[in-house]
Amino acid sequence: MTETVAAVDAPAGSKHATWFRVVAIAEAISWTGLLIGMLFKYVLSDNEIGVQIFGPIHGGIFVAYVLTVVVVRTPLRWTWTTTLLALAASVPPLFTWFFELWAARTNRLG
Repeated sequence: MTETVAAVDAPAGSKHATWFRVVAIAEAISWTGLLIGMLFKYVLSDNEIGVQIFGPIHGGIFVAYVLTVVVVRTPLRWTWTTTLLALAASVPPLFTWFFELWAARTNRLG
């Protein structure tokens, strides 16, 4: 019974915050996989399998991250500055994870 009450009392943006966190961390992990694949392809050997696997995975999660930012912007009441920071975080490796940590610490995830 307490679980139902907790779910009802949860803030409206909590499901959006949870979804954003999952996608942001997944994007950072896929970046890491792609970077490791690129290390093997260009530095350690000519093996392209890591890039062939993580390239499309990262591309798909990148698109999901951008769409997620657009969808959660309004429910989480993000300003345009926060939204642009979230979108800019998708470009450098692992910055989506750093943005997620910052957003959580500054109460931008509801």
